[in-house]
Amino acid sequence: MMKFRTLLLAAGALACLPAVAQAAPRPWMLPSETMFAGTGNEWLTVDAAISSDLFYFDHPGQNWEPVITAPDGSSVTAENRTVGKLRETFDVPVTAKGSYKIAITNVMVMGGYMLNGERKMLPRGTTPATLAAAIPQGATDVQTAQASTRIETFVSAGEPTRDAFKLTGKGLEMMPVTHPNDAAVGEPATFQFLLDGKPAAGLDVTAIPGGVRYRQDLKQMDAKTDAEGKVTLTWPDAGMYWVSVSTGGRRGGEGGPGGQPGGPGSAAGGQPAQAGGEGQGAPRPPMGPPQNRATYAMTIEVQG
Repeated sequence: MMKFRTLLLAAGALACLPAVAQAAPRPWMLPSETMFAGTGNEWLTVDAAISSDLFYFDHPGQNWEPVITAPDGSSVTAENRTVGKLRETFDVPVTAKGSYKIAITNVMVMGGYMLNGERKMLPRGTTPATLAAAIPQGATDVQTAQASTRIETFVSAGEPTRDAFKLTGKGLEMMPVTHPNDAAVGEPATFQFLLDGKPAAGLDVTAIPGGVRYRQDLKQMDAKTDAEGKVTLTWPDAGMYWVSVSTGGRRGGEGGPGGQPGGPGSAAGGQPAQAGGEGQGAPRPPMGPPQNRATYAMTIEVQG
C-alpha cells in the first residue's frame, strides 16, 4: 500500500509541473568527436537523425547521402554507412590535418497544377530531377517552389583550417567568422549565413544545447542575423549545440516561415503539411503560389 501511495504522489507531482510543448522534429548530425590529434590514422563516427528530443533517436531513419569535404577541399567517401530504423550512421577516416566539413543536403519540389479542371498536388518526394516526370501532359497553371535543407557538422585534426568552407551558392549556407571548432564557454562566436550566395539578413537563429529530454527548460538562445547575415552567440555552458535558421513561407498569402527543419512541411519532411486547424469548416483565404524556403542546421561542440 505504501508503494502504491508513493506512486500516486509522484504522479500528482508530475501533473503539477508546467507543460512542455511537443517540439517539432529537428534534423541533426552528431559526431563522436570534434577534435582529433591528427596522427593520420583516426576515425570519426557520425549519427544522423530526425528527432523531437535533440540527439536522441525517436523518428524513422533517413536515407541521407553525406557529403564530406577534406581539409584540402577534396571529397572523402563515407564508410560503413548504415540506415537503421531510427538513425543513419557512417564512419569518416581522419587521415589529414585540418578541418573537415560533413554535410547532408536535400532539395524537394512542392506545388501543383491544373488538370481537367482540378487542382492536383505534386507527389510527395518530388525532386528537381523528377519534376518533369511528375507533371502529366495537358497540365496547366503549374506552380512550383523548392524547399532545401542543409545539415552540417565539423571536426578538426590538429589546428582548425578553413579550406573546407567553400560555398555552393545554393540554399542557406554558413560561412564561419569564428571557426565552429573554436567555440568555447563565455566566448562570443560569430557566423555568417548566406541565401543563394548573398547575405541572409533579418533571419531568426535558434541555438539549443543537447539533453532536452532531461530538463524542462530548453535553454534556447534566440538571435537574428544583421544586414551582413552575421549573428553572434555567446555560449553559457559546454556541450553539443544545435543551431538552426530558416527562411521562406509555405504559400504566398499565408505569411510566416514554414515548419521546423526536418518536420512536417520542411524539405526533410517532403511536401508541406496541409494547413489545418482552428475552426475546421470555417472559410479560409485563398492560398497563393508556393514559395521557396530553405533551412540550415549545424551541430557544434562548445568546449568548457
